[in-house]
Amino acid sequence: MDKRTLAFLAAFGASLIYAINHTIAKGVMPTYIKPFGFIFLRVIGASILFWIASIWAPRERIDRKDWLRFLGCAIFGMVINMLMFFKGLELSTPINSSVMITIAPIMVFILSAFFLKEKITLLRIIGILLGFGGALGLILFGKEIRQDAPNIPLGNSFFIINGACYAVYLILIKPLTAKYHLFTLMKWLFLMGVIINAPITLHEFIEVQWHDLPVDVLLKMAFVVVCTTFLTYLLNIFALKTLKASTLGAFIYLQPLLAIVFATLMGADSMNMVKTLSAAFVFIGVYLVTKKTTTST
Repeated sequence: MDKRTLAFLAAFGASLIYAINHTIAKGVMPTYIKPFGFIFLRVIGASILFWIASIWAPRERIDRKDWLRFLGCAIFGMVINMLMFFKGLELSTPINSSVMITIAPIMVFILSAFFLKEKITLLRIIGILLGFGGALGLILFGKEIRQDAPNIPLGNSFFIINGACYAVYLILIKPLTAKYHLFTLMKWLFLMGVIINAPITLHEFIEVQWHDLPVDVLLKMAFVVVCTTFLTYLLNIFALKTLKASTLGAFIYLQPLLAIVFATLMGADSMNMVKTLSAAFVFIGVYLVTKKTTTST
């Protein structure tokens, strides 16, 4: 199996895990752990796993000029990105989160045009407008009443910030993937994530009554740390070594379909007309934005 095929499989695997996570993480917060406490658990757990895994990786020295880019990757990929997603998930719903996250590829193209001078055609501009139209539809009109979704418009707004930060993270980290081993990247980025997140998240982490947690909750937390954090970041970096950032971002489009199916099967969410129409606008928008990239990596 060639590297390109493996990269596509890795990207698909990460999208599948993320899709399941929309429901898994929602089922834990905020009853057993608050969102910021969950973030600290994620980054400290993943950091430990990556540092252990790095024992079998080649020892690499980070160039002094790259440390600022490392810091930027950590801030956008392991801090703001995570904080906004989990806080948004506490306030909104699994289906909303899975739909809103699809604006990230649009953000990737906007940033690519600005920083990498990639051409944006009229078709892509239309796609951008349609994608944002669908996202705004969820924010402005998705005001359903749910006991476990106390502020859906605000939560959806946090998902937009999450998507934008993820796009910045992909743009920033792409050059580093060609220079450093994936374990070298992840161990330092997550260590930075722990340090930066600690003042914001540690107080909610300390509040968790660990001795009272049911076994199924502990298993869900373990899934988020091992699969949604350690494994997905590993798979995405592996894929990014071969694929363009925009191509990797395109795999996010699979998340709504997979997440909606999983959330509905688990009885954790349901569809309505607003979500359906908004999702359609987002899907059409991202399709138009990436249409001309489907023949290349």
